[in-house]
Amino acid sequence: MVVLSKIYTKTGDAGETALGNGARVAKHSMRVTAYGNVDETNATVGMARLHASGEMDAALQRISNDLFDLGADLCTPDMHNDATAAYPPLRMIEAQVARLEAEIDVMNAKLTPLRSFILPGGSALAAHLHVCRTVSRRAERGVVELATMEEVNNEAVKYLNRLSDWFFVAGRIANNDGKDDVLWVPGLTR
Repeated sequence: MVVLSKIYTKTGDAGETALGNGARVAKHSMRVTAYGNVDETNATVGMARLHASGEMDAALQRISNDLFDLGADLCTPDMHNDATAAYPPLRMIEAQVARLEAEIDVMNAKLTPLRSFILPGGSALAAHLHVCRTVSRRAERGVVELATMEEVNNEAVKYLNRLSDWFFVAGRIANNDGKDDVLWVPGLTR
C-alpha cells in the first residue's frame, strides 16, 4: 500500500527525480516526460468525468486507473529484471488493450459510419473526450519516442494507441450516438 505522509520531500530541488527502481534521472528525461504526458492524459479524463454518467463514467474510471498502471509501468525501467525483482513492477498487459478494443466495438456498433471528418465539439462531454484523444496521442508519441532510446513495454504503446481510438468513438457516442457530430466542411470559410 502507498503511504504519502509528506507531500514535499525536497529531493527534486536540483532538477532530478527518482524512478520506480530508485534510479535518479533528470526531470526533463524522456522517460519522465513520457509518464508525465500519461499523467496529463489522466487529468483530462478527470475533466471529462465531470460530464459523464452511468456506463460512460464507469468506463472512464477504469481508464483512469489503467493510466495510473501505465505511469507505474513507464516509471520503472529495466524490464529484463522483472522476474528477479524483489517487488515485480506493475506492467500493462494484453487484457487491458483487449478490453479497450471490446468497448470500442460495442460503442462503434451503435454508430453510423462516417462520411466526413468530424470537428471536436457537440456536447460538453464530447468536447472533453476530444481533448482526451489529442492529449493521449501526445502521450503515445512520447512513449514511442522513448522506445527508440530505451526498452518500453509494447503493451503500453498498444494501450495508448487504442485509447485515442476509444476517446474518438466515445466522443461520437457522447454526441447522441453520432447524430450530433459536428462535421467538417472542407473550404467552408474560404
